[in-house]
Amino acid sequence: MHQIVRTAARWRAVLSVPGDKSISHRALLFGALASGRSRITRVAPGRDVASTADCLSSLGVRIEREDGNAVVVHGRGPSGLSAPAHDLDAGNSGTTIRLLSGILAGRPFPSVITGDASLRRRPMRRIVEPLERMGGRIETSPEGTAPLRIRGTRLTGADLTLPVASAQLKSCVLLAGLLAEGRTSVTEPAMSRDHTERMLDGMGVRIRRDGLRLELEGPQTPRSCDFDVPGDISSAAFLMVAAACIPESELTIENVGVNPTRTGILDALRRMGCPIEELNPRTLQGEPRADLRIRTASLSGTDIDGDLIPKIIDEIPVLAVAACRARGRTVVRDAAELRVKETDRIAAVARNLSAMGVRAEMFEDGFAIVGPQPLRGAVIDSMEDHRIAMAFTVAGLLAEGETRIEGTECADISYPGFFDLLSGIEYA
Repeated sequence: MHQIVRTAARWRAVLSVPGDKSISHRALLFGALASGRSRITRVAPGRDVASTADCLSSLGVRIEREDGNAVVVHGRGPSGLSAPAHDLDAGNSGTTIRLLSGILAGRPFPSVITGDASLRRRPMRRIVEPLERMGGRIETSPEGTAPLRIRGTRLTGADLTLPVASAQLKSCVLLAGLLAEGRTSVTEPAMSRDHTERMLDGMGVRIRRDGLRLELEGPQTPRSCDFDVPGDISSAAFLMVAAACIPESELTIENVGVNPTRTGILDALRRMGCPIEELNPRTLQGEPRADLRIRTASLSGTDIDGDLIPKIIDEIPVLAVAACRARGRTVVRDAAELRVKETDRIAAVARNLSAMGVRAEMFEDGFAIVGPQPLRGAVIDSMEDHRIAMAFTVAGLLAEGETRIEGTECADISYPGFFDLLSGIEYA
């Protein structure tokens, strides 16, 4: 599939975005590990979260779907999971394969987790090595990628220091520790998103934080609970950048999650001079949320690096589009993790910016853009990466002439209906 995108007029709208993908994955997984019934409202509707639900169903977990993106998970407790009759398919979802590996490493049955071609290129040794230190037995491909062949065995707690700040890696180890015997501790080099810790704490799991170190005693069983998922700030980021750059625009996005480990896009846009208001702030089930109001701004270049990177890693492609409209130099460093996402996102940004006439300096761990630079319509290769497809759709809204985005079906991974939404507000 492809989409044709043309220069947008001013935006004036109040809207919402789908439920947070990261939180939705965790609510399903933790609900499955609980004993009892958990009702989850506003579950993210994309293919990634559907992959988690499908894998849990293959493990014997009953998940009932209701109207309005709500589901009921009938938790079976850790010991209630059953051996799958076939290989588990995580699709394109790195969260599914990595978090589920932490659960299955300590279950008394073998399993295999695989995924699509993109997922099978992503590094998995980073989760296998700490799980092996806990007694896990997992085989990868010779390249250290999926499929993962897990020989379920009894795990014991371990004291682990992670090489990168990664919420998926941290959550994998915490889930393994939840089911292991004894104490498990995890220390990160920088703070990554903390949805796992917040949700486990809310479900009665005893977990302690000391700076960048987390610690829990296993085994523990989460208690079932109901959970309302806030809007996904990573999905909202595309709309925020568009509204900041399209002349005379004002956009309000309701009920967006503003967990401080996820608000790097707000920090970056504010540094660049965009006024963003957080209206009606509140906290439900440990997750802060607010309505976000964004107005058109005259942007300035800034530096994005260090501890900010884990808070903005998924939003960097669309931030590159904002940098094209900013006056001065925008520099992104310390973001080498982008090289091992659904595609090499640094290379994808470089290729597509060049196609649109933008000069950018690329580094192994980021890029630099001196703006403002005009964007011109072009043919864009999404490289089957949902965030690349949506980021360069925003670029097309700002470009002169017509932009053709190839492979736009990948947007359904995280944001079904994204293009329908744009068509409704583009000329408001």
